[in-house]
Amino acid sequence: MDFTNERRAMIDLLIRRGISDQRVLDAMAQTPRHLFVPAHERSHAYSDQALPIGEGQTISQPYMVALMLEALQLAPTDRVLEIGAGSGYAAAVLSRIAAKVHTVECREVLAASAAALLRTLGYENVTVHTGDGTQGLPDYAPFDAILVSAASPWVPAPLREQLASFGRLVIPVGGRQAQILLRLRREGDTLRTERLCDVRFVPLIGGHAWTTEHYPER
Repeated sequence: MDFTNERRAMIDLLIRRGISDQRVLDAMAQTPRHLFVPAHERSHAYSDQALPIGEGQTISQPYMVALMLEALQLAPTDRVLEIGAGSGYAAAVLSRIAAKVHTVECREVLAASAAALLRTLGYENVTVHTGDGTQGLPDYAPFDAILVSAASPWVPAPLREQLASFGRLVIPVGGRQAQILLRLRREGDTLRTERLCDVRFVPLIGGHAWTTEHYPER
């Protein structure tokens, strides 16, 4: 099935909703979102809604992906860390804007599937890692931009530490049911925080966020 018209309609909707970064719009227009959702969900792939991808996880609605990527204020030379690879869609979009993308997924099944799909589609500047995303990737740090695609009770300390000078970190922070999307920007030794909007994401599981069973200790 040719999804050209559906993809064009998605981009038109993003523009009407206020997305203005042309690089983000172009990247999303070039990325086959329908290949990153299960086959039975493909008719809804370009609708502005989150969709299940298995393992209790979802692919975020197109508007939220666009909003978060626009908030990162990416440059073509940026090295990006994404926490929560899911099916690999956001990493695919990021790869069309930034120089290098590292994405971390704690669920082995999703990580393996995302890595295989990204490799098949030719996204050579994306590397998928399996592990605790709240630890970041210290061996590859620092990062010019960090995108967290799941909700944390606070900003994990390792991610703050792995942000480069003038780097930007976008993350949903709050409770399990509702959060606020934050953008942190490193300015010298200071991290300046901006509140962007109210959001709702699946929980970020790891040693520096939620555990699977209870609220973690600081």
